[in-house]
Amino acid sequence: MSDTEKGSPSTTISPLPIDAESMKYAEALSGAIEATVPSASTTTLGTSATPHEYPEGGLRAYLAVFGAFMALFCTFGQLNSFGTYQAWYHQNQLRHLTPSTISWIGSLQLWVFFFSGGLIGQLFDKYGPTWLLIAGSMIFTSSIVGTSLASHYYQYILAQGVLFGLGVGLLFYPSLASVSTYFSKYRATMLGIASAGSSIGGVVYPIMLQRLFKIVGFGWGVRISGLVSAVCCITAALTVTPLALPKKGTAAEPCATGITAFTDRPYILLGIGSALVALGLFIPLFYIVECAHQLSLAQNQTIYVLAILNAGGVIGRIIPAVLADSLGRFNLIVPAALLAGISCLTLWLNAHSMAVLCTFAAVYGFASGAFIALLTPCVAQISEVTQFGVRIGVLYSVISFPSLVGGPAAGAFLVYDHGLYNDMIIFSGCTLCAGAFFILLARLSINLGLFERL
Repeated sequence: MSDTEKGSPSTTISPLPIDAESMKYAEALSGAIEATVPSASTTTLGTSATPHEYPEGGLRAYLAVFGAFMALFCTFGQLNSFGTYQAWYHQNQLRHLTPSTISWIGSLQLWVFFFSGGLIGQLFDKYGPTWLLIAGSMIFTSSIVGTSLASHYYQYILAQGVLFGLGVGLLFYPSLASVSTYFSKYRATMLGIASAGSSIGGVVYPIMLQRLFKIVGFGWGVRISGLVSAVCCITAALTVTPLALPKKGTAAEPCATGITAFTDRPYILLGIGSALVALGLFIPLFYIVECAHQLSLAQNQTIYVLAILNAGGVIGRIIPAVLADSLGRFNLIVPAALLAGISCLTLWLNAHSMAVLCTFAAVYGFASGAFIALLTPCVAQISEVTQFGVRIGVLYSVISFPSLVGGPAAGAFLVYDHGLYNDMIIFSGCTLCAGAFFILLARLSINLGLFERL
């Protein structure tokens, strides 16, 4: 029933005859309006898009969320556990190297993972997730086996740095991009649930690795963790599917999409802010275990600090994501990044006891987890559904470079400060706060209303 009929229930209005020319004019006018005012179903700002129906649920949708959860559980679970590897290498295989040099392994993981996002996103938009997940599973498990057999620094760089990062990228991007095709209204919630896998893995893997290293040694400990990861990867490959497989010849043009992204002001500001956040975001993950060692704590206790940090990330990835669907994704990602920076400059800078350090780990885990969980929904909110893979991937490619230098830069501050953590902590906190400022500018460039749901 039309609006006119609703307004005059007692009046019968006969339809007027419409000739072909009038119909063409009406269609053109309708297209112009749709190009000017974005459809709510596309969640796209400032661009015209083909309407996309989001089922907001269903068996395939929830299986995709479960598969993405499993993919992030094993990949980011291992990646978030690099602090365990860093401390182990510093005391064993690579004890002749400085912490800054060892941290290049973890930084290279992040760089390859982030930088591969652009290409993987294009492949996802064109071919879908299945073959990417299969390739990622093979590369990821091979990198873990290679790490278990490595004995020289360059071998760790190749296996745990390059191959590991590529495997994580092939599992991460297709999983979350597939989930985004099923949900619009509840997108942040579902992506938050999927992202929670990374934090839960970050709780499980450090404790598991620490115990395995003591019981069966480093080599077999890493290989056993690889077997667990392989099961998770296979599960993800079997359950993650997109809403609709791309049709041959209809994929978005990668180059055009990439160029268009860098003419979008909110996207540019979000990219700058995310790059600054990435510069300091992973420093606590790399160095908090060694910082706990400096407090003269027993080794079997220090590993729990990293577990607490990742446990905070579980809550941070779920609760803010659920709230974001009603309060706005940009409205929550800004305070999340700001809280992470402030916690570094206050709690971590003054952590002279185990209690304060654990408090910082919980707060920082919550804030950093919220930022990571909300970043992908923010990109999807200002992108067309056909460009989710490319625009998410391009953004992660941009932030790959600060992620690469963040860890070694922190190590350099540590050496310069003669083993004290103050300069490194200030560096991490300041970059996080600066990033929060630019993301706030991105949010204001979309809408200046502070109380608007964005």
